[in-house]
Amino acid sequence: MATLSETYACVPTTERGRGILISGDSKSNNILYCTARSVIIRNLDNPLQVSVYGEHAYPVTVARYSPNGEWIASADVSGTVRIWGTHNDFVLKNEFRVLSGRIDDLQWSQDGLRIVACGDGKGKSFVRAFMDHSNFVNCVRFSPDGSKFITVSSDRKGIIYDGKTGNKLGELSTEDGHKGSIYAVSWSPDSKQVLTVSADKSAKVWDILEDGSGTVNKTLACTETSGVEDMLVGCLWLNDHLLTISLGGTIYLYSAKDLDKSPLSLSGHMKNITVLTLLNRSEKMLLSSSYDGVIIRWIPGIGYGGKYEETKQFGLIKLLAAGEEEIITAGFDNKVYRVPLLGDNFGPAEHVDVGSQPKDLSLALNSPQIVLIAIESGIVLLNGSKIVSTKQLGFVVTASAISPDGSEAIVGGQDGKLHIYSVSGDTVTEESVLEKHRGAISVIRYSPDVSMFASADLNREAVVWDRASKEVKLNNMLFHTARVNCLAWSPDSSLVATGSLDTCVIIYEIGKPAASRRTVKGAHLGGVYGLTFIDQERVVSSGEDGCVRVWSLVSE
Repeated sequence: MATLSETYACVPTTERGRGILISGDSKSNNILYCTARSVIIRNLDNPLQVSVYGEHAYPVTVARYSPNGEWIASADVSGTVRIWGTHNDFVLKNEFRVLSGRIDDLQWSQDGLRIVACGDGKGKSFVRAFMDHSNFVNCVRFSPDGSKFITVSSDRKGIIYDGKTGNKLGELSTEDGHKGSIYAVSWSPDSKQVLTVSADKSAKVWDILEDGSGTVNKTLACTETSGVEDMLVGCLWLNDHLLTISLGGTIYLYSAKDLDKSPLSLSGHMKNITVLTLLNRSEKMLLSSSYDGVIIRWIPGIGYGGKYEETKQFGLIKLLAAGEEEIITAGFDNKVYRVPLLGDNFGPAEHVDVGSQPKDLSLALNSPQIVLIAIESGIVLLNGSKIVSTKQLGFVVTASAISPDGSEAIVGGQDGKLHIYSVSGDTVTEESVLEKHRGAISVIRYSPDVSMFASADLNREAVVWDRASKEVKLNNMLFHTARVNCLAWSPDSSLVATGSLDTCVIIYEIGKPAASRRTVKGAHLGGVYGLTFIDQERVVSSGEDGCVRVWSLVSE
């Protein structure tokens, strides 16, 4: 069977000009944040311990633990609040349609019996209006002891009020204050300090005095670049942990005991992951890319290993293949980019215009200068950054693969046929055609020992072929309920894994009937789009939920 061993989580969905809400449970040290239609539950003591709740029909805006930590209330842009348990597969307790529009925030009563929600709705009944700010109020928070509450605004001010009377007590000092809009605020557990974050890319810890005024105790600047994505839009003070979140989604984790210590950075993808691959180096490292052009390194057992910053030179990413010293990418235009890997960053990219939008690309691993690109009408062969051959094939091409030595290419078509070509220099010659699939070919992969290759189609079937005899080696791989998006081979060529739109990963063993498969159900909300093996015992998957998951394979 396959068991989940690690999850590299997606990051919160952010929006420029709007603060985001992040909450936590002081008993378990878990935090909650929202990404698209999901609520992410993440443990601060072990950030690889992640759970995902994905039962909302609309994008989620806020989620909060009940005071006893047994329930979570989450709300979305349709005005719906769902209350669900933290155990037993997130059993639903209740669902309410509270407002006619987006819910911006919600809060539990101290006894856990009532919930208050606010957002876009009709009606303007209120007990009292506070008119002390000159711009949008972005966040309001009561102190844990209930004696005070604070409001922060786009006018760069923070104002403290009496918790019982609502009378204004004081303001955060303008001396050494924020230079941009303040998006979020969070109180310390003892109600004596607050943490604020701002568009000026800094976070500040303030001492709140008895008279209600606030003075800066410490400024936490964690700007890595001068980009807009480093604006800070969310924060949380949970026990000994101080969290800030940037517009780019990076979570910075500080220790309240030692604010001078550099923060731990936790990052990930905000959009669905389109490509997942293992970097061919001595140290095991995974690369994942999402279509918005973000490429991230993951280190098995550790998690987030850094983000490649120089991706703007080649824009959006649809396809990616990795060699030892370079990556090859293609987006939604006609260009293919060859990008050298220089340590933890990219060198200057070279690009080739192949005349049509690439449908697939494959790197000859033992001859890495050779790249096969599939376009709709045929294939293009690159040697370095030069086109050595363009061949029109007379059928609609949907997938392709080239052998590690670059001597053979397999091209899959819309008609479900596999066309095998020999490659010699700039000459591409058709050798044979294989017919077995009943749908358009979606993916083709050679086994590491090159004795076999596997193909899969949009009609949910995968097939393993013997390379020498061109006979079917493993068939009846028909256990998905939707199209197969990706497949991967284990290093010793004994296992093949398939990932599908049906959210499942299925692992087959060569030499055993397909019925003896191992299935991971619900691997990724919205479908599985990337698969690779780290070693014989671990397979990694990625999907539309923006997460990367490592599965341990236990021999049966």
